[in-house]
Amino acid sequence: MDEIDKKILNILQKEFPLEERPFLIVAEKCGISEDEALSRIQKLKDESIIRRIGAVFDGAKLSRVSTLCAARVPNDEINNFVQIVNANKNVTHNYRRNNEYNIWFTVSAATAEELEEFLADVKKKTGVTDIQDMRAVRTFKINASFDV
Repeated sequence: MDEIDKKILNILQKEFPLEERPFLIVAEKCGISEDEALSRIQKLKDESIIRRIGAVFDGAKLSRVSTLCAARVPNDEINNFVQIVNANKNVTHNYRRNNEYNIWFTVSAATAEELEEFLADVKKKTGVTDIQDMRAVRTFKINASFDV
C-alpha cells in the first residue's frame, strides 16, 4: 500500500463525496485518473483492506435496535458459526478475539423482538448458546475511522 492508497482510504472514511461521480472526485483529490482510483479501490477490496463502502446511520434515530454480542464458540465450530451469523444482512461487524468469548458481532433490527428472534435462531442453528447480548445503554460514538 502506497501513499495514494492511504490517501484514498482516508477520503473514503471521512469525506466520501456525495456527487454523481464520487470516485472522480476522490481521484482528483489524489492526483490520479478516475480509472486508476477505481482500480486501486478494487484492489483494496480484493485484499480485504476495504470490506464495504457505505453510509453509517444512527440506528436509534431511525427507530432501530442494535446490540453488540460476544459468543463463546468452540474452535472447530467457528467457521459454521460465522457463516450463519453473517448470512443476516443486518450484521455489520463480525470478528474473532483472543478471549474466551472469541467471536464478537454487531447486529441491528427493526424491533427488539426481531433482534431476539435472530439471536434465538443463531443459537438453534449453531448449538452455541453462550452469546452475551450487550445492548448499549448510552452512545459514546457513532463512527469509527482510522488515519492511514
